[in-house]
Amino acid sequence: MPEQKRDYYEVLGVSKSASDEEIKKAYRKLAKKYHPDMNPDSKEAEAKFKEANEAYEVLSNPEKRAKYDQFGHAGVDPNFGGGGFGGGFDMGDIDLGDIFGSFFGGGFGGFGGQQQRANAPQKGQSLRANLTVSFEEAAFGCEKEIELNRTETCSDCQGSGCQPGTTAETCPDCRGAGVVRIQRGGGGFAFSTTAPCSRCRGTGKLIHSPCNSCGGTGSVRKKQRIKVTIPAGIDDGQAISLRGQGNAGTNGGPAGDLIVGVRIKPHPQFKREGTTVLYEQPISFYQATMGAELEIPTIDGKVKYTLPAGTQTGTVFRLRGKGIPVLQGHGRGDQIVTVKVQVPTNLTTEQREALRVFGEAMGENISEGSIKSFFDKHKKKK
Repeated sequence: MPEQKRDYYEVLGVSKSASDEEIKKAYRKLAKKYHPDMNPDSKEAEAKFKEANEAYEVLSNPEKRAKYDQFGHAGVDPNFGGGGFGGGFDMGDIDLGDIFGSFFGGGFGGFGGQQQRANAPQKGQSLRANLTVSFEEAAFGCEKEIELNRTETCSDCQGSGCQPGTTAETCPDCRGAGVVRIQRGGGGFAFSTTAPCSRCRGTGKLIHSPCNSCGGTGSVRKKQRIKVTIPAGIDDGQAISLRGQGNAGTNGGPAGDLIVGVRIKPHPQFKREGTTVLYEQPISFYQATMGAELEIPTIDGKVKYTLPAGTQTGTVFRLRGKGIPVLQGHGRGDQIVTVKVQVPTNLTTEQREALRVFGEAMGENISEGSIKSFFDKHKKKK
């Protein structure tokens, strides 16, 4: 019994009246989404990719589309009705790599896309590194250096891989393409695909006199110190991309990028929420009661603040413009200060007596053990 197939228009997500351009656009979207290179080891994606290819192969061909519209799958699939109405499904010399490559310019593998351009210029691999900076360095920006190992274009052979004064031979098997065409299948289902050339290993050239410095690879591995500019306002976990600071490209392609992840050391006094700096200001019972002139630490240095009399613990006030600069923008956040009243401990006899007298003067019933603060009583009167 033949395998139950979905309607080709349903597969591509288009109507039966869709134009050729709409069909092509829908196929391209699905091919990108489910291509095996983008979904490694996914059987489901592989099946959907093949299904989209099959649907497009039929609907992009006016003759086959007409037969499909009239007779359904039986009109185009030899597995239905002994060859359907078209005398069999013969792909002849169709190259699946050519079909897919025509859409993506050779940017994918699997069906020959990237393999067809194995000797084309390719961008180098990107590298990753981490940097740890202080709270203030992240706030105001700084310049750091990191050390890393990366591949660079060989200076002796300029990336050709050949001994200076010599040149490479164009591979006679693939004629410099780096890939060879292979005929697969047979009978009514014969098609061709591509594979890396085994003779030149996909490079498209044969090097008879390899460069002594790089061994014919065209690149060497070196240790380098790279300067990294940390922008003001960067937050913990964010990253900086340095274009062209990764591994060297191949066949004259550009170097990859360097991605630097940033970590911020915890600060002993400050915490951060976006562009806001959080700080807890300890004050004494006397300062809370009588008020005081305080010096509040900020990332810019100490600033003066007048604490009003009768300030309660947990009171919050804002220092505008004393927070973190806006990353790649203008202005700064604020500093939020939370007041914490410190309760005195280890009092002397004289101090304890003074507090007892003070409590009695405030009307507190100390002897009964039901002490209520003056402030609580004052609230009730209101």
